[in-house]
Amino acid sequence: MRKKRTIVILVIIQLGLFFLIGRLAQLQLVSTESFSKQHVNLIEASVAQRTQEMVVSDGRGTFVDKNGKPLVEQEIPVLVLFPFLKTMNWPVETIANLLHVSASTIRSQIQQANEPIVFSSGTEPFPLTEAQMNKINQLHLPGVLAVKKQYPLDHLYAAQLIGFTREDPQLLRDRYGDRHLSVQTKIGIQGLQKAFDEFLLPEGETRLLYHVDAEGGPLFGLDVKYSAPGNPFYPISVQTTIDRDLQQMTETVLDEHGLKKGGAVLLDVATNSVLAMASRPAMDPHDPYKNGGAENQMLLPQIPGSVFKTVIAAAAVETGIVNDKQTFDCSRKIDGTPDVEHTYGQLSFEKSFAVSCNNTFATLGKQLVGQNKDIIEQYAQKLGLYPLAGWQGDVYHVTAFRQLPEEKSGTIWHDKSDKYVPLAVAQTSIGQKNVRVSPLAVANMMATIARGGEAKQVRVASKMTYKNGTTFFTFPEQPFSNSEPLSFFTVQKLKQLLLSVVTDARGTGRRFQTLPYAVAGKSGTAQTGKIDARGEPLINKWFAGYFPAESPKYVLVVVALDSTNAQAVTNDVFYDLVKRIYEWEAAQQAQDVSPK
Repeated sequence: MRKKRTIVILVIIQLGLFFLIGRLAQLQLVSTESFSKQHVNLIEASVAQRTQEMVVSDGRGTFVDKNGKPLVEQEIPVLVLFPFLKTMNWPVETIANLLHVSASTIRSQIQQANEPIVFSSGTEPFPLTEAQMNKINQLHLPGVLAVKKQYPLDHLYAAQLIGFTREDPQLLRDRYGDRHLSVQTKIGIQGLQKAFDEFLLPEGETRLLYHVDAEGGPLFGLDVKYSAPGNPFYPISVQTTIDRDLQQMTETVLDEHGLKKGGAVLLDVATNSVLAMASRPAMDPHDPYKNGGAENQMLLPQIPGSVFKTVIAAAAVETGIVNDKQTFDCSRKIDGTPDVEHTYGQLSFEKSFAVSCNNTFATLGKQLVGQNKDIIEQYAQKLGLYPLAGWQGDVYHVTAFRQLPEEKSGTIWHDKSDKYVPLAVAQTSIGQKNVRVSPLAVANMMATIARGGEAKQVRVASKMTYKNGTTFFTFPEQPFSNSEPLSFFTVQKLKQLLLSVVTDARGTGRRFQTLPYAVAGKSGTAQTGKIDARGEPLINKWFAGYFPAESPKYVLVVVALDSTNAQAVTNDVFYDLVKRIYEWEAAQQAQDVSPK
């Protein structure tokens, strides 16, 4: 009996040894780079235990504005000090004199350090000049290095447009399972960070590191290693079409007027590129999805209201169903009943557009659809309004690449049988019923008219560049569709109509007559069918236009979504932005002509 018990114990011990050997083999040979469900890289973890390091750059590609200014992060020249300096005699006074600070300030920061630190001034890193960097590094002091370190910008520019990144091991494997990437690799979750993610993935981090013993002292001497990926072409930078000054201006004006939901889009007419795009509610970088802040309202379909009458006007002029002598009863609603709120009487086509008479465009819309059931969507497409406005095309092996993956397609008819219902056609013709288009698409429509009828896709990025500054890929200007453009006569008539909205004494945009730029555009007040807590109806309040009207350079669309009429700040935002752009341009021109 005792012998049997001994054998059982020995077998258990032997099985335990086999298990331990197997476990060691798994740790040392099999799962070294992907251990457990968390896919821990044991080699990296082992090295991390016996090294102290500072990450100078995570190696991910970044975004800059049209002039090369950073939009996400910046490189700041800083002084890095390693903790083993606290036990050494080193020429701290020399460094202090170079930085014009006291030696005691440097010593006190090192004394508190248990890992490599950036010498700071208060809570901010102490920025070095190029000359200071060179002089410090020429001293070749162990543990004292001047490097350019990556820091996020204090201000988030175009937060919803740029998007954000985060660590997500499962999503990383789903997207890039065939690539050897650390589970700590951050990937693009939304916005341009997501769209360009494949091109921005890091080749590896840039780090300063040294090996330590159990007490944190140098293990192999005082040599600090600079570890960086060997590829001289990466990381890649995406040069956006954003102008950082105009972007900040746009965001500032929105916040000054307290626009709660909605935003603004500013386009360059000539290149059809986004100069600024701001969405509200603002995005909290620490909790992007809080209060819907991650949503870019400028890319989502919204009820346009009377802004959509521009499409009906284009179709009516082009097909010849309307003329300057024709008048419309603008004292009646679209269902034929008297309109007690707007008693304009009989108005011409141009006057109807200026005051935004619903009955005129409901009447014209019914005539147009009676002749051609698909005419409204056809002209929406000619104008660059429908279905998507953003740039898309092939980028090397990536087919149908979209710069704006969050942009949603617009809709005109939810149910095509509505084309046979006169009231439904009338409601559609004034931008109600099921019509939904994004503010970006509305901006594209205005740019098409301002440019003379040539519809293009909207760009938010112009090119990608290698680390050495050479071009990796250029995003060309692309036509919007294969449809025939509007005639010269129609475009000129549309320009005349859009200008009348501002110049007419009763025009819905007459407030903008006092701006330093002449503005042409169209207002819109869309009924959403929602009410607020006090029972007030909620509307979408738009103004979309271009300026200077005589020689268009900019398109601006501003929309306040789900707002009461009294709270809508659309016109205030539009007015102030145009005024500040004028002042900004004047300052730019003065700077250009000033003596050097």
